Amino acid sequence: MTIERGVPLARMTTLGVGGPARAFARPRSVAELTEALRLAQAEGLDVLAVGLGSNLLPADEGVDALVLRLEGELAAVEIDGTVLRAGGGAANAVCLHRARDAGLGGLEFACAIPGTAGGGVRMNAGAYGRDWADVLAQAQVVTADGDLWLRADELGLSYRHSSLLPGQVVARVDYRLAPSSADLVRAAVRELVAQRKATQPTNKRTCGSVFKNPPGELGAGAMLERCGLKGHRIGGAIISPKHANFIENAGAATSADCVALMVEARRRAHEEFGVVLAREVVFAGLPELPAVA
Repeated sequence: MTIERGVPLARMTTLGVGGPARAFARPRSVAELTEALRLAQAEGLDVLAVGLGSNLLPADEGVDALVLRLEGELAAVEIDGTVLRAGGGAANAVCLHRARDAGLGGLEFACAIPGTAGGGVRMNAGAYGRDWADVLAQAQVVTADGDLWLRADELGLSYRHSSLLPGQVVARVDYRLAPSSADLVRAAVRELVAQRKATQPTNKRTCGSVFKNPPGELGAGAMLERCGLKGHRIGGAIISPKHANFIENAGAATSADCVALMVEARRRAHEEFGVVLAREVVFAGLPELPAVA
């Protein structure tokens, strides 16, 4: 396993922003992943698994961390009866296709989440009323000290949250699915994809949903739209004219531009609705958003 230095993260994020990583590795097995985590521990580096980079905002100045992209057997997908075992680096689209071909349903909602199995566990990702907690049986979690399998009820899954700590990386995921048919899965996915394309900027460079939906009936996107923020631009970043909870790279955007938009969005939402929006996008090398007065 090669450890690279100074690898630009902009090319690894769907938004296309971010400076270099202090260290970067592509582990292909649990043994290599453990080795990488021990190296990070020895060098005093934070650990960041990037997946497909779809929910990530790295600092323009770079990230003082060991950044990991899981490959090889850590991105493989296997079927055993109604259980789908995926490497933490397996793309959700690949998992969904394998489930469909095996006549298994339950993962259809993941067609709206352009990430990986491991990232889905870490943030309990979800869409259209379902999330990872609905389909997850167990996950193999690796640290510098070794690995262990944790059941779904041991992972502290709640809305866009898990109890996984920094330095813990999801190596494998077991999904417990239900018998279905390829035609039924395909039809459900077709309907969900059509909904997504109709409401979200799927043809633009974004980092996915920026803020978590607050309690209540009004979601973050609707709230920010009522604040008149659709199309609001700072530098090369713009709040999507299609969905106000997305930030688009409108040309040479920087992480600083995106953070400035987030600060303004939170200010206006608090001013208009008395709500402090919590970010959903993961910060890397960035300070937390300032408190809303």
